[in-house]
Formats: sequence, C-alpha cells, structure tokens
Amino acid sequence: MSLPLYDGGLAAGLLCGILFGYVLEGAGFGSPTKLTAQFELSDWSVFKVMFTAVIVAAFGLWLAQALGVLRPGGVFVPTLFFWATLGGGLLIGAGFALGGYCPGTSAVGLASGRGDALVFILGMVAGTVVFAALYPLLAGLVTAAAGPQGQTLSALLGLPDWLVIALLALVAAGGWRLGSRLERRLGGPVTAEQALAAEAGTPPPRPAARPHRPFAA
Repeated sequence: MSLPLYDGGLAAGLLCGILFGYVLEGAGFGSPTKLTAQFELSDWSVFKVMFTAVIVAAFGLWLAQALGVLRPGGVFVPTLFFWATLGGGLLIGAGFALGGYCPGTSAVGLASGRGDALVFILGMVAGTVVFAALYPLLAGLVTAAAGPQGQTLSALLGLPDWLVIALLALVAAGGWRLGSRLERRLGGPVTAEQALAAEAGTPPPRPAARPHRPFAA
C-alpha cells in the first residue's frame, strides 16, 4: 500500500470528511459564537486546533516519506498566486467574521441542525457561481504574481524538512502561549453553555476578565 489514499476515490473522501467533521464538532467549531470569538482574541481555540493539526500533519507526512510509505512527490503542492491569495484571504476572512463559519465548519453546523449554517452555505454557493461567471474577467488578476513553482518551505528556504517542522512547532508554541494569556485577560475561552445560550438569543454575561498582568517571560 502507498499513500496518498485519494486514489481510493469517493470512499477516501467520505472517510476523511467524516473524521474531519467529527474533530471540528468536538472542538466546538460548529458554533459561530466560538468561531467569531477568535476575531475578538478572546478564544484562541481555532488557532490552537488548526495550528496543531498543521504540525501533526507535517510530521506525519515527513515520517511517512522517511519510512518509504509515502512516495516522493505523492502530495500535490500548488503554486502560490499572491494576489489571489490576498484577495481570497480577505474575502473568506470577512465572511468568517460576519457569518461565524468557514466552508468546513458550516457543513458541521448544518449537520448539527443549525439553520444559520444552511444560510451560510447557500451564500457560499451563490458566491461560487458569481465567481465562476466572472472568472473570464478576473483570470488575469487571479493568476498574477505567481510565486515559486510548487515549492514547499523546505525547498524554498533550503532547509531540511525536520528543521522546518521544528521551527513551525516553536511558532505554534509561542502563539499558543500568547493566545492563552489573551484568553485569560479577555474572559475567554467561550464555554459550551455560553455558546448554546448565545444561539438561543439569551447570552449569559461573559466571565469577568482577570486582572491585567504584564506579560512575563
């Protein structure tokens, strides 16, 4: 057997989707209340879970390739287009902040019975249709400012994979520590009771922020 498993077709996609949705719901990301709190810097669960997933996936891919389970070049690395990434990031960030969902978490919210997730998905589909219709006009912008041709950080920086993973882990640890301190200062993170009450339209008072203390080393 060799990886990746996407050659398995729909079965592999369905399995990965179920597992991904389970993890998202378990982390509370099916609730827009918890997601929007990330933009308020009072709940860093999104950062912590997603960055941890990036590190674990990177380590797993590196280990699989080192053991010969994953063939070289077995993972497709797309070319970066700076303007498309910048514009897309701004649009999806605005939609995330306003709607409380991203594409993946909206599917989780819908599966959990949240009606606003359906509205978000319909808006997402409508936006996709509009973009497809306007693509001939936007193609020049979307494909402008191409970055390195399918390069990873290791290839771009000329560093071994294990060192890049270690550096990413250090960045994640620093972000985790900063996020935890901001959560304590701003009264977060959002609890399950607060998320459910907010969705019912009667949000309880958030816990009082802890007394400010200067960041210590």
